[in-house]
Amino acid sequence: MSGVTKEQVLETLKTVRGPDLEHNIVELGMVSDVFISDGKVYFSITVPADRAKELEPLRSAAERVIKEIPGVKGALVALTADKKAGAAPQPQPQRQGGHEHHGHSHAHPHPPQQRSGKLGVPGINAIIAVASGKGGVGKSTTAVNLALGLKANGLRVGILDADIYGPSMPRLLKISGRPTQIDGRIINPMENYGLKVMSMGFLVDEETAMIWRGPMVQSALMQMLREVAWGELDVLVVDMPPGTGDAQLTMAQQVPLAGAVIVSTPQDLALIDARKGLNMFKKVEVPVLGIVENMSYFIAPDTGTRYDIFGHGGARNEAERIGVPFLGEVPLTMNIRETSDAGTPLVATEPDGIVASIYRDIATRVWEQLGGQPERPAPAIVFE
Repeated sequence: MSGVTKEQVLETLKTVRGPDLEHNIVELGMVSDVFISDGKVYFSITVPADRAKELEPLRSAAERVIKEIPGVKGALVALTADKKAGAAPQPQPQRQGGHEHHGHSHAHPHPPQQRSGKLGVPGINAIIAVASGKGGVGKSTTAVNLALGLKANGLRVGILDADIYGPSMPRLLKISGRPTQIDGRIINPMENYGLKVMSMGFLVDEETAMIWRGPMVQSALMQMLREVAWGELDVLVVDMPPGTGDAQLTMAQQVPLAGAVIVSTPQDLALIDARKGLNMFKKVEVPVLGIVENMSYFIAPDTGTRYDIFGHGGARNEAERIGVPFLGEVPLTMNIRETSDAGTPLVATEPDGIVASIYRDIATRVWEQLGGQPERPAPAIVFE
């Protein structure tokens, strides 16, 4: 455990002058949400929204002095802005890593249109969200196997774990260790099974509880998206946390999502929550690419008898009711559970299996839905 303390961090930050050049940022009450884990220091600096861009050097200076503290392995410093009454939320300035994307995949005759680097992330052709209205429906497992299915279909794919509070990609993809940095700022993504991966789980220990308010979550998401050397990707799959909170709104407001895939189980209780996710994406003008019915049925391995444990067909019926594509049914199998826990996803380790074929078919349908999507700006979300 690191011996660095919150008091030591605050004392060090007193050496950083505030915007008035007379007082330091601690005296001015600009520092909040100080969190220390495994030798890494996280905190936010609150600045006026209309001065956020010009005060980026202040953020850099604060990050630099903290990294110089003996025992500190790294720092993540977020600029946050208090919203004035009646004003729309202002996105925080972010440095963008990577390079402009000039190529595209030939795996499909209708690749999605390229989007301006000013709106998206240079080098990434399309960003899709995998979401659910509630936890426990197998969303992250679906996201991993969907990403691997897209890769198996000939695309260059990355995956961003947007669940700050409960990151699962390190375990699902059997990746350990810490990512390296370029020039102390841009992060190299981790890799396995041919996927480029970024997750908060690579930066903190698995058992560490992230106690962050909304602004810190939003800033961390944007840094993991824009300050990662993704290179050139056809698709970036974003594994959303369950629900309809800060992470989803941040991604919808600040990133031109090409669309969203909704994961649900067949029973009515899960479908009620799935509808909330569908409605949220519609309100923020993100196309719904379709619905996946996970844990759709169970076939007993000893007798071959089929059991509809959670009911069957609910997600298909919901897709037909609201007029969105139904992407497919994924069975409930012990093999999916075992390979997920072991970090050996089926599409990568059993590519010729029945379940892997189902995921690849879902990936094909998702890619078909992406083809022909018009370029559009990110919507502005205003909280009244």
